[in-house]
Amino acid sequence: MKKVLFKGCGTALVTPFTNDGINFEELRKLIEFQILEGIDSLIICGTTGESSTMSLEEKKAVIEFSVKIANGRVPIIAGTGGNNTADVINLSKYAESVGADGLLLVTPYYNKTTQKGLIAHFSEIAKNVSIPIILYNVPSRTGINIEPETCLELSKISNIVGIKEASGNISQVSKITNLCKDNLAIYSGNDDQIMPILSLGGLGVISVLSNIYPKYVHNLVMDYLTGNWQKATASQIYAIPLIGALFSEVNPIPIKYAVNKIGFNCGVPRLPLIELSDKNKEKIDLLMKNWL
Repeated sequence: MKKVLFKGCGTALVTPFTNDGINFEELRKLIEFQILEGIDSLIICGTTGESSTMSLEEKKAVIEFSVKIANGRVPIIAGTGGNNTADVINLSKYAESVGADGLLLVTPYYNKTTQKGLIAHFSEIAKNVSIPIILYNVPSRTGINIEPETCLELSKISNIVGIKEASGNISQVSKITNLCKDNLAIYSGNDDQIMPILSLGGLGVISVLSNIYPKYVHNLVMDYLTGNWQKATASQIYAIPLIGALFSEVNPIPIKYAVNKIGFNCGVPRLPLIELSDKNKEKIDLLMKNWL
């Protein structure tokens, strides 16, 4: 069986910005908050972290800083994926060199590729690093799906250890589990599908909700994994309205508002994303006020 990067909840962490760049002091506070609340891993420079509007220098700085602050207390998984294989390799090698524990690699977007192209793309990256890789399947954003048979081929590569499954297709997840078995750990990429994916053999979630309630999401997963299915199911169902509100506009617009609401100063999303609408602010305010 391959090395498991983490079981439980990994937070897809927001990136705090100022008008001039990265707010590193606020990033430190976010990391400390997450660790104090018992998070199982942190995913840096992912979709929720607005990697698509971060410069290469910013990504490098955030990855290195996060590794330093975490200091081995939780795994730091760096989002280094992209649609230029050579650039992905360079950033992935850098992340490994500064101590990242793993990589999250999204499928190539815009130019896309075939399923054979996906195998070639991810294989080439994997050859150039030794740390574990989690694939990221989110066809609603990238326009390309990693088919279960492709997952099977990629699972034969020693350092491709998992997949963040955000296709929303539970039937596909079940087929991946059937084909890949223990050679590919599955993490839910959707907060509203944590329980269904755990029931199909998943090991956890890479979560947006856990930016504000890390202990809650951690406990949900651990309750399921330790056999307390009824409690885990109740936790999943209770969170559905807030999860819906956190995706009422394009992620990470709503979650960035929610993180600021609990006392952080993460700024607003970078263009082309904009600040959350007043209507959806009110919805999140009400749901968070009544939370638990």
